[in-house]
Amino acid sequence: MTTHPNDGDGFDWRRAEDDIADVVDLDAARERRGGDDNPPPPAADGGDSRDNSRDDSRDDSDPPPLVDSVAAQRAPRFTLAAIRGAQRLPVLPGWLRSADELRDAARWVVSHYTHKMLFHGVRLPVYGGKLAFRVPVGAARLLAGTGRWVADTEGMPVRLAAVRREDAEQYLKLSRQRDARVRLRTLMLTAALLLGVPTVAVLAVLAPTWAKFAALCAAVVAFGYLGRPADRPLLGTAVVTSEAPKLTSEIVIRALGALGIAEINKAIGKGWGPRAFPAPITRDGPGWRAEVDLPYGVTVTDIIERRDRLASGLRRPLGCVWPEAAFEQHAGRLVLWVGDQDMNKARQPVWPLLKGGKANIFAPLPFGTDQRGRQVAILLMFANMLIGAMPRQGKTFALRVLLLAAALDPTVRMLVYELKGTGDLSSLEKVAHDYASGADDAAIEQTIEGLRWAHKELDKRAKTIRGLPKDICPENKVTPELAAKRSLGLFSLLISIDECQELFTHPVHGKEAEELCTAIIKRGPALGIMLVLATQRPDKDSLPTGISANVGIRFCLRVMGQVENDMVLGTSAYRNGVRATTFGPRDKGIGYLVGVADDAQIARSAYLDAPAAERIADRARAARAAAGTLSGYAAGDVAGTGTQTVTVNVLDDIAAVVPTGEAKVWCQTVAIRLAELRPDVYRGWDGERVTLALKPYNIKVGQTWGTDPDTGKGANRSGFERAHLIAAITERNRKRDVG
Repeated sequence: MTTHPNDGDGFDWRRAEDDIADVVDLDAARERRGGDDNPPPPAADGGDSRDNSRDDSRDDSDPPPLVDSVAAQRAPRFTLAAIRGAQRLPVLPGWLRSADELRDAARWVVSHYTHKMLFHGVRLPVYGGKLAFRVPVGAARLLAGTGRWVADTEGMPVRLAAVRREDAEQYLKLSRQRDARVRLRTLMLTAALLLGVPTVAVLAVLAPTWAKFAALCAAVVAFGYLGRPADRPLLGTAVVTSEAPKLTSEIVIRALGALGIAEINKAIGKGWGPRAFPAPITRDGPGWRAEVDLPYGVTVTDIIERRDRLASGLRRPLGCVWPEAAFEQHAGRLVLWVGDQDMNKARQPVWPLLKGGKANIFAPLPFGTDQRGRQVAILLMFANMLIGAMPRQGKTFALRVLLLAAALDPTVRMLVYELKGTGDLSSLEKVAHDYASGADDAAIEQTIEGLRWAHKELDKRAKTIRGLPKDICPENKVTPELAAKRSLGLFSLLISIDECQELFTHPVHGKEAEELCTAIIKRGPALGIMLVLATQRPDKDSLPTGISANVGIRFCLRVMGQVENDMVLGTSAYRNGVRATTFGPRDKGIGYLVGVADDAQIARSAYLDAPAAERIADRARAARAAAGTLSGYAAGDVAGTGTQTVTVNVLDDIAAVVPTGEAKVWCQTVAIRLAELRPDVYRGWDGERVTLALKPYNIKVGQTWGTDPDTGKGANRSGFERAHLIAAITERNRKRDVG
């Protein structure tokens, strides 16, 4: 007989299969060894060349442990280099490390359980009626249950089984056991009745009323509970929960497998799933965070462009599913955050500056929140910003939040141009040095005048900074200390243009506007000048490339196509997975924010309605009046920029630098404040010059007691009362109205 398969057709295959123990599936064996299609070459000594440092306590035939299992959480054997490079998870959960999150959590717990108490408290009479109605049924069930217990009914099936088997010995044994139980239980029931009934009768006569009432309530509750139907609960539902399911590795792998990516499906077929998670799936804010190492050749961009299908695979709303790239790792590291609630429906934390506080333009300004509900702030100083979106997606609201935050810093001079003409930024009139609203030629020309003035400020400020000593200005740029010295004219200047496409496409001023804005964007940040542009038509005509290419901070809400996306967010943003085209009509105020953090981030601008914006603007105006920085349009000038004819009234300027709470003031102090308010007008003024300016208005100037800010000592100097100043202004206005 042939003894080898290659010896011919006479090989006995059946006998060989009987003699051989097992037929090995090579693909499955390779998968158990680690999933490598090419096994390592044998060692020189013929031994196994695989790494023997792995944990051999688990058999190779066992499947890899799931990332959620206890086995996966056991610490593996690390090398020193691996331990040093390992990621350390936070000691405390996120809601304990954030005062805002802790406060929100505590507020929710209190409100939740207060609601439940009130809900059930109102329904107590209904619950009492239900219990009383169920008392007879409960009493009947108690009597029936007691009878079955005394008669040892639960043992009857066993005794009947002995009868069916005709096992007389077993039956007699069970019968004797049953008789003994019945006798004992009958005695116990008789004793309970002999003691219980008289006791109840005595208590019914002698017990106080409150005790009788309590006993009656307890009896109703007990018998009502026993008589409850299985399908009709006693308590109503105070809160209808729609809790999102816990995110597990199986759910994530199932969703990734539904995307139709061939490499992922091949990897799943080879058992890739359990090894795809470099870290456990954890709770992260109001949602779950999972990190996934995608199969070789699959990038995070492939997942992001299928975000809608990923949401379908996870069985979650699209606004809950946010895949991101971990660029600090590699292109195949996916960070998947799945929220409990759609981002556009989730309750947004209160804007930090809504009810109080001041801002600092040299520090990040509160702007909104990310998908996890964490605050997102923007450092606008030394930067420019571009906001782009389709109409009605929250572009102007996002711009207004940023401008109101900047307005709460009284040192910032603001030029606000709203070229839509709807008055969405009208609250900023109260603080703006220059303001225009409308899409007509007058508003466009005023905007151009403001840009020309700002452009002249570039050379003026550069000359001022160049002439400062190195110990005062070591970095050759505006600092908070330099901005505070109004005499230098290096105050922070913020220019905002909403619907800037109306300016850049203007047939007369469009080309000049492009040149001016380009120069301001390139040179302005180091000189304390910031430009913020907003447009609903991001294309090459409405947003010149020389401007869009040099803006450092970008916020893009919903847009329709790749071209618009890259015009706002930068070249190749769409290709890299930063796609504002994935937002829907309901995602108002939600967009991609680029240039604030190392990577692009999802942000939702704070929502401030018109009344809230007015209240914030009132606070900002009061702060500027107290600081003596109210100027230009907000102070009542005909125009706010230096390139136009400015009507200056000394009484209004003095009123602007003397706050309401200051009843008396020295003329020398007023001169210093006026020089800071308008350096070009009041530079060189002293106390005597202020006295001469007040004389035509019959404002009495005399010896006034005050405190010297330099020495801190009280002194009498030439001054006046603010009440006399206000009376003079009132009289002037009255005469003006009569005339």
